[in-house]
Amino acid sequence: MNDDQPNGNPWTKNLLIWGGVIVALFFAMSLFTARGDAGAAQIPYSEFRAKVADGSVADVAVGESRITGHLKNNESFTTIPIPNDMSLPALLQGAGVKYAGRAPEEPNVLMYILINALPILLIVGVAFFALRQVQKGGGSGAMGFGKSKAKLLTERQGRVTFEDVAGIDEAREELEEIVEFLRDPGRFSKLGGQIPKGALLVGSPGTGKTLLARAIAGEAGVPFFTISGSDFVEMFVGVGASRVRDMFEQAKKNAPCIVFIDEIDAVGRHRGHGLGNSNDEREQTLNQLLVEMDGFEANEGIIIIAATNRPDVLDPALLRPGRFDRRITVPLPDIEGRVRILEVHMKKVPLAPDVDARTIARGTPGMSGADLANLVNEAALLAARLKKRLVAMAQFEHAKDRIIMGTEWRSLVMTEDEKKMTAYHEAGHALVSIFEPACDPIHKATIIPRGGALGMVVSMPERDNYSFHRDKMHGRLAMAMGGRVAEEVIFGHDKVSSGASGDIQSATKLARAMVMQWGMSEKLGPLQYEDQQEGYLGMAASQRLSMSDDTARLIDSEVRALVDGGHARATEVITVNVDKLHLIAKALLEFETITGEEIRDLIDKGQIDRPDAPVGPLRPAAISGSAVPKSGKRFTGGGGQAAPAGA
Repeated sequence: MNDDQPNGNPWTKNLLIWGGVIVALFFAMSLFTARGDAGAAQIPYSEFRAKVADGSVADVAVGESRITGHLKNNESFTTIPIPNDMSLPALLQGAGVKYAGRAPEEPNVLMYILINALPILLIVGVAFFALRQVQKGGGSGAMGFGKSKAKLLTERQGRVTFEDVAGIDEAREELEEIVEFLRDPGRFSKLGGQIPKGALLVGSPGTGKTLLARAIAGEAGVPFFTISGSDFVEMFVGVGASRVRDMFEQAKKNAPCIVFIDEIDAVGRHRGHGLGNSNDEREQTLNQLLVEMDGFEANEGIIIIAATNRPDVLDPALLRPGRFDRRITVPLPDIEGRVRILEVHMKKVPLAPDVDARTIARGTPGMSGADLANLVNEAALLAARLKKRLVAMAQFEHAKDRIIMGTEWRSLVMTEDEKKMTAYHEAGHALVSIFEPACDPIHKATIIPRGGALGMVVSMPERDNYSFHRDKMHGRLAMAMGGRVAEEVIFGHDKVSSGASGDIQSATKLARAMVMQWGMSEKLGPLQYEDQQEGYLGMAASQRLSMSDDTARLIDSEVRALVDGGHARATEVITVNVDKLHLIAKALLEFETITGEEIRDLIDKGQIDRPDAPVGPLRPAAISGSAVPKSGKRFTGGGGQAAPAGA
């Protein structure tokens, strides 16, 4: 268990400790070396003989390797004699110096051991230090492989409550019972009820599973341990199981508490489906986790909450009652949920008066809470780059386009013909969408290159769609073919470009799903001919079921008929309304981006009144010389005369 540690670099701390140990060893060596000769002046042997001759020496002690003594002024001295100096005794006796022999110095065993063991101690210390750093995350000692890596979150990491969680009310209500149990367990036990031992949060990435788990701990005010599923598994067999045991031991000491395991599919995958045998490390870890969650010993007061976006790969024993009693789906937020999520994140941003969270929410279907947080952050960053004091709706729109469609290619150089082709292509999509009642309303059309597209028409549904009707699918097929048909009608068969490749791909995929999965073919009936399976790296893959050759040919024929039907419908709409196609295309060339309201104004009134509109890079000749209001600029279609094909 890694408790909260003080700030500081652990490497620096350990280096200082070991440096202090080495300095202490050298200090001890110096003390042993100094012994009783400390304070004596070291003099040369020649000077010693001169002092003896002039009568300055009072007494000496002569040894084999050292001579010590005192001068007549009581100063101590020491010197190293010349080996086998036979004249020294006569010199001392002649000068009247008291002299005596000195016993040989006995070797210091402790000093000998210390000097010889010092290199070994240094090597062992360095190895111990390196091993300790390697295992720092798994325990506090060198043998800390089996220590849990779970972290105890406290108030310092920031308290999260249900007020910070928006857009997933149903999932929150499911977990409020756990909070009530942690606050007052006696109220449930009196009636014989038992709180669920575990809750599995299932949802797409970014939907707020981890945030929801932290909110439970914040509301209940109990210890909250968090760990990732991958933190259990190591290359050494048995380490993961040891970490599971250690984690539950620490949780028992802090009960009641919550243990949150993020991405549990990393350790909880179905046993027997891995590359190893039944005794591999991951399966041993899973077996230990199963025993700890519901084994012979009950873990009272410990609630396990796990999160995953792959519940289909989890082992069935992990999902049974008594372990994960509840499976709570955390869905993508609906429009009301997106509004509340945006409002939560917008509290931290100074907003301009024109910002409407509901309008932004309508244009972001399918976005998760993390996506919406990123959207608000991108808008704030853009406003800061533009040196704005407030974040306006224009910045939110730009941020949304950047997230959905990609970054603008302002540096992309396009010829006038390519711009014109792109404008008519996008005008074809927009025109068909306007005249197809089942299509969603257009939000904007643009010929500014973004991501991998040279232009784009964006639709904004009035509400979230959870199922699609047959008429809506036929409308989408016609809209997808609108760009290709516009190129055929305006530029001719030989000038059709490759710009419709993405449209053709999406139309074919939709038509194939209508025939093979949704039973919307009159000839084939409500039968399934394709199965959705898990593909490479967890991606969804379609597999055609076994069928006869005649059935396969009929499927291909029906798919072709649906796409051809969309092409025919788009051709009819564009041929009848070709004058409106020219209006939309010229407006795109003039303004580069026009809104759905402006497209409807073009179709209904033949002109656009846009206040404060920037002048586009092109000014088509069809723009009349009508008066331009002082407040902005008026675009008119010049009477809506159809240009000749290929113009």
